[in-house]
Amino acid sequence: QVQLVESGGGLVQAGGSLRLSCAASRLTFSAYAMGWFRQAPGEEREFVATTGRSGGSTYYADSVKGRFTISRDNAKNTVYLQMNSLKPEDTAVYYCAASRVFPSLSPGGYNYWGQGTQVTVSS
Repeated sequence: QVQLVESGGGLVQAGGSLRLSCAASRLTFSAYAMGWFRQAPGEEREFVATTGRSGGSTYYADSVKGRFTISRDNAKNTVYLQMNSLKPEDTAVYYCAASRVFPSLSPGGYNYWGQGTQVTVSS
């Protein structure tokens, strides 16, 4: 059974940084595009960023462009999300996901999901 396990969430002050990691197992990692989504209470799950199979191509939501960076290490079966200049509106549960299609900007385009990690940004 495929597993995606996120880590690195926590509480940070506005303007701070966090790096999320997502480790994949029982998945041919390099065959999948990887994405990050987030979901705030009462809101729909929204796209944050995605990277292609080799990591050479990336897409970002406008709301995070210039502040967040997605990257992957296929040797470690891990995808990362470096988040800088965090804002209170970035507060959400962050999910990583794997897709056979790149780029896929909607949750329905992803085949596997992690359980999520909470990011809280205080003002």
